[in-house]
Amino acid sequence: MGTRRSWATAGLGLVAALGTGGLMPPSADAAPATPGRQEPQSLTQEIRKTVTINYLLYLPKEYGKESNRRWPLILFLHGAGERGRDLNKVKAFGPPKLVADGQDLPFVIVSPQVPDRSTWDVDALDALLGDLAKQYAVDEDRVYLTGMSMGGAGTWRLATAHPERFAAIAPICGWGDPGTARRLASMPTWVFHGAKDDQVPLQASEEMVEALKQAGNEPRFTIYPDAGHDSWTPTYNNPDLFAWFLSHRRSDAAPR
Repeated sequence: MGTRRSWATAGLGLVAALGTGGLMPPSADAAPATPGRQEPQSLTQEIRKTVTINYLLYLPKEYGKESNRRWPLILFLHGAGERGRDLNKVKAFGPPKLVADGQDLPFVIVSPQVPDRSTWDVDALDALLGDLAKQYAVDEDRVYLTGMSMGGAGTWRLATAHPERFAAIAPICGWGDPGTARRLASMPTWVFHGAKDDQVPLQASEEMVEALKQAGNEPRFTIYPDAGHDSWTPTYNNPDLFAWFLSHRRSDAAPR
């Protein structure tokens, strides 16, 4: 993956730490058990797991021409229909489609793929972002997250798990857990959904938007009145989305 190539495919295999260490002996939290009695106990233990994730990587045409320039990054999460082992499927929609069709967007664009019958793994995605920040000239204050359908749900889940990673998020026709919205109280958020979506109901986004408002956020919310499930095509074809991303830095998302 050199700087002279605009497209690259890659696989990341590494150990993602859950905690800070490897497999450790159980903690001393548990008291000796008393035979014949049922008693409360506790376990604290650090674990690790190995993750592998394949992805498409796009570097802008100007990447590498200025040694000190650092680039904003978009992490794009596809929907259920693009799962599998063929990374060409990921080019069907969203930012990877735009650059495959010849657009030169001023972002490093990372488009991972989920295997068949799987969903987004936030540990793998977090490890991927960390690895890319080490390998490439990424401006970590301008990392943006977006996804559609299952990827919209992954956007909500990853953002609430690691809000410190992102400057702004744009979930499209996804679903989330309103109980976690408080973690995004300061996160610049633009939500999109089709009013006639018969696969992921509009209510799923409405509930997340309302939860964000209750947490003190002021999200943007675009409802396409005549759109069904495909609310991603008009969203990603709108250059305003990418300009909106670039208007935000990670400091905008910091808790106030």
